[in-house]
Amino acid sequence: MAVSGSKEFDVDADPATVMAALVAVERLPEWSSAHKTVTIESTHDDGRPHRVRMTASVVGITDEQVVDYTFEGDEKLMWTLVSSTQQKQQDGSYVLTPNADGGTHVAFTLTIDPKIPVPGFLVKKAQKMALDTASKGLIKFVGS
Repeated sequence: MAVSGSKEFDVDADPATVMAALVAVERLPEWSSAHKTVTIESTHDDGRPHRVRMTASVVGITDEQVVDYTFEGDEKLMWTLVSSTQQKQQDGSYVLTPNADGGTHVAFTLTIDPKIPVPGFLVKKAQKMALDTASKGLIKFVGS
């Protein structure tokens, strides 16, 4: 059963700085406790990551996954699952909009669908952790 969630938050940095932090996917383990390893396997012509292999562990479940990243300028980063040991589907995005005060409004969305039946409360817990990390972890990382 696929589960979707979203979270909107503000970052005290301009959109280019926030996008630069998101593009630095190899640094995900620095601000996302779920991500253990990240390896960029290929890049787009502009040097941004395209295919990325990662190991993530959430609620005691470790997943080896490969995702493809796409971008719409400096406003949107999206990814979709190519392969995974634990998921049938994963799609996510960050949409960045400048604030009047020079900061960035971020809209984060995530859809996951586990391969094996997982109790609903665990899926919801994993989703909450992902949404919190996407906001609090990113805000802290950008500010450091």
